[in-house]
Amino acid sequence: MDEAQDKTVLFQVGAEESENKARKILLAVYGALKEKGYNPLNQLVGYLLSGDPAFITNHLNARSLIRQVERDELLEELVSSYLQQADEDEGE
Repeated sequence: MDEAQDKTVLFQVGAEESENKARKILLAVYGALKEKGYNPLNQLVGYLLSGDPAFITNHLNARSLIRQVERDELLEELVSSYLQQADEDEGE
């Protein structure tokens, strides 16, 4: 039997799309916060912990953007990215 046929293929509907959306939004918000002179880490942590959009600037429509994605999706993207980086660092 062909070895490729023995492998299980995962199929996830929309999972990658929502991760990409969360990633794009996080990067856009990060850029807007940085451009306005805020500490993006502090502001994003404040938002993620409290849910208060006042932690995010209106500059470049960042506040509206971040509200398009649930906070748990943003956290999932951040943790996933962190763990992926840790795996890559471990492989070096």
